[in-house]
Amino acid sequence: MRLAARHGVRVLAVTDHDSTGGLAEAMDEARRVPPLEIVPGLEINCDVPGAEIHILGYCLDWEAPWFQEFLGAQREERRQRVHRIAARLGELGMPIDPAEVFAIVKEGSAGRPHVAQVMVHHGYVKSVREAFDRYLSANGPANVPRKRFTPVEAVRLIRRARGVPVLAHPGLANRDELIPELVEAGLMGIETFYPEHSAGQTSAYRAMCRRLGLVATGGSDFHGPSVGGARHPGLQPVPESAWRDLRSRLASLAAQPGASIP
Repeated sequence: MRLAARHGVRVLAVTDHDSTGGLAEAMDEARRVPPLEIVPGLEINCDVPGAEIHILGYCLDWEAPWFQEFLGAQREERRQRVHRIAARLGELGMPIDPAEVFAIVKEGSAGRPHVAQVMVHHGYVKSVREAFDRYLSANGPANVPRKRFTPVEAVRLIRRARGVPVLAHPGLANRDELIPELVEAGLMGIETFYPEHSAGQTSAYRAMCRRLGLVATGGSDFHGPSVGGARHPGLQPVPESAWRDLRSRLASLAAQPGASIP
């Protein structure tokens, strides 16, 4: 939170993968660095043939018991996946101890970025990016499948939790053909302003949002200095209209409760 404030961020969405564990602490710390405003959320990892899709959920009822139960199951699946990835890395001659991964994560949500950090520590690769490019990407030799959870299911889940579902960094997944189906399921936005989107992609997704009546959101996708390198909160400029439009969609859900559960 202090890093974001130093970089001039005024509205910050905290969207950990399959976890809301940091939200209370983030909100408490943000009160010490006004005028920083925290948007509660999360990011759900989903699978489609040949790719991984991430769905963001903003301003949802994250403290609901049923929702936390779902996230707990998701995190346990992620933990089991770390064990399977570690076994695969051992077969490839790069043994790691899953305990090293969980020591980095502590109480958060374990995932491939943490595995990559351990690989760097052991000298198997020089950077987190290299770990993904050579071994941990969707089609990489050390990647293993998870329990399948589709983007449509994630969108519907977030709507059930009375949140605003947004497709994360679509330019990375290259599965734009799925967007109409996600809109039909209740998708309300696309992460348009993103550090790894080209100018052409940003322009195309802005036009798509206008055409489909979606909110054009954005973010830095900051995962910590050891993962993102020079990336930091606020690196990616996002128009103030994104937060205004997001709040407008949230207000429409509150005004029409039945519309929040398609």
